[in-house]
Amino acid sequence: MNEFELIKNYFQKLSKKNSNSLYLNDDVFFDKKNKFVVSVDTYLEGNHFINFKKPYLVFKKILRASISDLIAKGVKPKYYFISASGNKKSFSKSNLLKIKKSLKEEQNKYKIYLSGGDTIFSNKLSFSITSIGISNNIIYRNKAKINDDIYVSGNLGDSYMGLLILKNKINFNNSLKSYFINQYYKPDIQIKLVDKLKNFANTSIDISDGLVTDLEKMINNQKLSYKLNLEYIPISNNLKKIIKIKKLKKINFISHGDDYQILFTASKNKRRIIKNIASKYRIKITNIGKIQSINKKPSIVNNKNLEITLKNKGYLHEFY
Repeated sequence: MNEFELIKNYFQKLSKKNSNSLYLNDDVFFDKKNKFVVSVDTYLEGNHFINFKKPYLVFKKILRASISDLIAKGVKPKYYFISASGNKKSFSKSNLLKIKKSLKEEQNKYKIYLSGGDTIFSNKLSFSITSIGISNNIIYRNKAKINDDIYVSGNLGDSYMGLLILKNKINFNNSLKSYFINQYYKPDIQIKLVDKLKNFANTSIDISDGLVTDLEKMINNQKLSYKLNLEYIPISNNLKKIIKIKKLKKINFISHGDDYQILFTASKNKRRIIKNIASKYRIKITNIGKIQSINKKPSIVNNKNLEITLKNKGYLHEFY
């Protein structure tokens, strides 16, 4: 049973009388009357981050990952709360100073404020971050329309390459290693888009678990399908170089998650608006496919319109 089956089978009915919960099928809680939006994420050592040897970088990663949920909903994050479990080794004075420095820098960068939390002793290191934003509206899941364009911001796959390097599963001797590791720890979340998304997006989600997994979550209550073009899915020039040098396949790098880019759909008549915003604010936004009828098979195709097999759609937490 994975995390989504667990929620659906055991907890979703508990939220039926509370529409603000969005029936536990979105990334946020949204109280429209009081105009506040809440997102909660938990991070476990060895799962969401490899280890705690670099607490300064780990906190940049998990805080950005947490507020990206709000950003993808078109909501500017304002407050955050941290709950932590750890021991004297993980919370040494040296580590605490590094955590403090990291959080201070992120607060200044994203104009957010630490507002509370909790700490407990445990030999298992984990963090839960609650992010809160103020808004009178959000971009929901499951609002896509047939023939919508599918867009993604930024590039995909750099973080996954960084993870492979950190796990010593791939090696190359050049300066690009530090680039990919940096992308793993410091995702380039699209805060510049937060006030613009509502002008054109019909539905949206941040890419945390993987492009295809998150696309399917975004439309999971709609009788819709999708078609993606592998050639259009954006990857960085640095990733292109490594793929070419190592004779790898692009298809194996597009849907492993940890990208924290914004995946959204928009009507075709919004193409000019999106292009202008991307140009004005220097944000990479790429049209990678379209939403189609459920009668058509979900697919990823190459530039010859031939279907390509994707072995890994993304990450799922499996309980049993």
